[in-house]
Amino acid sequence: MKKTTCALVGLAALLTLASCKEEAVSVATESTIPVKAAELKAKPIQEFVTATGTAFPMADVQLKTEQAGRYKLHAGSLTGQPLRMRDPVKKGDVLISLDNPEYVNQVAFDSKKLAYESAQREYTTQQGVFAKGGITLKDLADAQKAFVDAKYAFDNADIGLKKLTILAPFDGVVVDLPHFTDGQMIDANTYVIRLMDYAHLYADLTLPGKEMDRLVKGQRVIVTDYGQAAATQPGIVTQISPALDADSRMFKMTVEIPNYNLRLKPGSFIKTDIVVQEKPAALVISKSIILDRRGQKVVYVVERGIALERRITTGIENIDETEVVTGLKAGDRVVTEGFETLRANARVKIIE
Repeated sequence: MKKTTCALVGLAALLTLASCKEEAVSVATESTIPVKAAELKAKPIQEFVTATGTAFPMADVQLKTEQAGRYKLHAGSLTGQPLRMRDPVKKGDVLISLDNPEYVNQVAFDSKKLAYESAQREYTTQQGVFAKGGITLKDLADAQKAFVDAKYAFDNADIGLKKLTILAPFDGVVVDLPHFTDGQMIDANTYVIRLMDYAHLYADLTLPGKEMDRLVKGQRVIVTDYGQAAATQPGIVTQISPALDADSRMFKMTVEIPNYNLRLKPGSFIKTDIVVQEKPAALVISKSIILDRRGQKVVYVVERGIALERRITTGIENIDETEVVTGLKAGDRVVTEGFETLRANARVKIIE
């Protein structure tokens, strides 16, 4: 009797334990997994071909003296103050002049100007006399030759005097200004100022040959300065070489970058994202949330608190995002965090 009682007690204990395990399994099955989800909406997407390069100014000149003389730095036409680095200048502005009285005397500008004006008057007079038959054709030709010779002499004197003045050859910015004291005697061929026009920049890029057929003149470019990654500039493809380098199998191309605010500096190391495809409205998701299930691309969506697997096909993409062509629709709540350990039909709780 005691043995029967003990057996019954033991069986009851086993049944109780089994019941507890089943309850535990049931509880575990019903537990929810916290995830974050976002409602899928249409947005623009662009696909890029990316290259790096250096931004160069469209115009860059180092100006040197053509004659010796005493140095004088002029005021900027836009600042009214003696020129300094970073000052803007306009084409034709006088930047630096040289005082050299001996050279001016040698040029004899005023004398040659008077000779030119006199020869011009004489030639005009002789034309009138010749028309009335007062002189021969040879006399008229002599007057013409004297006028032409005087003009050449005057033009050469003008050119000679201009060698004492350094003018801005284009609108630009002073980027280097070696120091000289006003009145200091400097020699011919002395470097005195450097100007750049970087309201427009360009970059020569090198890309793999496989990308050549995707690129055409006129494509938009998004330019990022690695030194200030938060700022971008628009650009445009202007030239594409049709030939590959025989050693590297790369080809060259050029982009131009409007830079009217002068924010992008010459010499900057830049990233260029050339837009080869774009859609103004597409279903776009982060590439990081896509899982691989036996070669199929899968994401999770949440419906009524349940995580459902959705197989998708993708379209154009960039480094961070991809277009979803099939498998999702606008309004789907796509799991963006916590998807790594999910299984199909798992209960989930969306957290903020």
